[in-house]
Amino acid sequence: MTLTMREAHRHADRILELVRSGVQQQGNDPVAQSWSRCLNEYRLDPARPCEPSFVARVELEERRARRADVIACARYEMTTLYQQLADAEAAVVLTDTDGVIVHMVSSPEFAAEVGPLGLRVGGTWSEAAMGTNGMGTCIAAGAPVSVRKEDHFFNEFTQLTCSAVPVYDPSGEIAAVLDVTSRSGLMQQHLLVLLGMTARMIENRLIDTRYRNAHPLHFHSRPEFVYTLHEGKLAVGDDGRILAANRSALFQLGLQSMDDVRARRIEDFFQTSLEDMLQRSNASSFHPVVTYRANAALRFFAVARRPASDAKAPVLAGPGVPVAETLPVVAARPAARAASPKPAPNATFLDTRLVAALDTARRVIARQTPVLLCGETGSGKEVFARSVHEASPHAGGAFVAVNCASLPETLIESELFGYRAGAFTGAQRTGRRGKILQADGGTLFLDEIADMPLELQARLLRVLDERQVTPLGTEETDSVDFQLVSASHQHLPTLVREGKFREDLYYRLAGIELNLPPLRERSDRRELIQAVLSSEAGGAASLSAEAERLLMEHAWPGNIRQLRHVLRSAAALADGKPITREHLPSLLQGAASAPAPALAAPKAAAPAATAAAAAEGLPVKLNPIQANERQVLLQLLEQHRWNVSNVAKALDVSRNTLYRKLHKLHIEVSHPE
Repeated sequence: MTLTMREAHRHADRILELVRSGVQQQGNDPVAQSWSRCLNEYRLDPARPCEPSFVARVELEERRARRADVIACARYEMTTLYQQLADAEAAVVLTDTDGVIVHMVSSPEFAAEVGPLGLRVGGTWSEAAMGTNGMGTCIAAGAPVSVRKEDHFFNEFTQLTCSAVPVYDPSGEIAAVLDVTSRSGLMQQHLLVLLGMTARMIENRLIDTRYRNAHPLHFHSRPEFVYTLHEGKLAVGDDGRILAANRSALFQLGLQSMDDVRARRIEDFFQTSLEDMLQRSNASSFHPVVTYRANAALRFFAVARRPASDAKAPVLAGPGVPVAETLPVVAARPAARAASPKPAPNATFLDTRLVAALDTARRVIARQTPVLLCGETGSGKEVFARSVHEASPHAGGAFVAVNCASLPETLIESELFGYRAGAFTGAQRTGRRGKILQADGGTLFLDEIADMPLELQARLLRVLDERQVTPLGTEETDSVDFQLVSASHQHLPTLVREGKFREDLYYRLAGIELNLPPLRERSDRRELIQAVLSSEAGGAASLSAEAERLLMEHAWPGNIRQLRHVLRSAAALADGKPITREHLPSLLQGAASAPAPALAAPKAAAPAATAAAAAEGLPVKLNPIQANERQVLLQLLEQHRWNVSNVAKALDVSRNTLYRKLHKLHIEVSHPE
């Protein structure tokens, strides 16, 4: 809510007083400096209403055309950031260097509310037009900035909090500004970190886009950071001259700007040539090779590749998934054990969102970037992770899955890190290789990562940073090389804010964060039902039209896991005959009562679910996914007369796992079984 008339006058008087008294000169406060520019340079009056400014449609299209590659590189990253925030009262905004909004991601409801303020595509948010604000002040200062509520120059915007960072093009110039504007007051420090990471991903994409015919060179002083967000990245011409560099490359090489590196040769910075680096990279299967700073003792680990246009080998596609791009074939380290088994038929991905997510995951995993999967329990995160593994450079290695929620806390450490003989009472005489060592040369999949105890999160972070594991009962370390995929049905940024999950580990896991849709939202439900039925019944069962309708209309609170259980039971009851409605008793019971509105439109109903939790007297700490999950679990418990054993069977999870989930969702089970 904006300030009252009296408060608005006080707000204007405060700005005038601070600027006239020269307080803005004390330190480098960007807000105070912006107020000074607004008064002295732009001649703006904080006591007057601010009218939103928009560019004409023709001019907007011209501006968008000039920034077409920037918008294309930013579009997906902005959507991912918006999903990470999980805030219905927030917008992720991209402006050009004049402050004109060229792309925006938000909920339709929030967009409708803030559109009249000028927060929509075509709106102009320069300081000269709108006073102190995140986007305009970031452009004026040329640096990241947060503008909280009453930091805004004009009264109309004091309901909003804005954080913005510049996005640089390969020449080192600001190409755009990335901003998050929210009414709910997100944690600004946390938000600036996320914005900075997103900006770097956009910048790296922009280098790839503008220099497709150049040789990409990746390097870092620590080998595990190559192919991550922190790597230095150069685009190198056929003659060995450097065409572009990202900010991390400039920082690691001790340079101030692109002018210090542009048109210089590889040999000016590293004790190697481009051709030598290409040959050594190929010989080592694209693992980073050691090189030294020219005329210095600084050591780097680097990989050079041929231009993407030279790559001919396609990435393997999963069932029903078209190959979206080509990447160089990368040989994996020797497998720790036999390759993972072929995915089950329910790995069919025809839903457009899943196809796009799978394509993205395969591209980033090929560059050693960790993947974090988010989605409801049973939505197929492990199957998705296995499909990513099988089309990755480490496909020849093992796919090792660990469910952090199903293991007792006392066993998680030994399961992950392994132990030597005699490490503790009850240990195997010969010791045991932990899951991390088993994943050496392959993929480690950590499901329900949010349930990992805090003290073990610290150990896992160290393993991820050092790529070494120390089994229990010994001080010896083993080197490991694996690609990491994590998953959680909980909202990790919320857990970070509550101190229940390490912030540094979250950033390490979320190289890219992908949201998998629940079964009820998937557009390929019919194909998926047929694939699961064929798997569970060995191709010997069919569905009647009425049975198929029941399956298609069901809300599926347990997602694919529940679907598999229902079809397995139905095929057994049908005994070779077509499955009819009589063979689906659990669905008939569910159809007797109207489905909860949140199941039909979970995204829109999530805030209502949270409000319902508050009305019940619950602590309002549930994020939208958890609130929705709580609602469907309550429905399922009612359906099974609060028999936890039957609900666990329906969801195909253990009772202990279900009890833990009920506790986290503030559901008390007092009914006798």
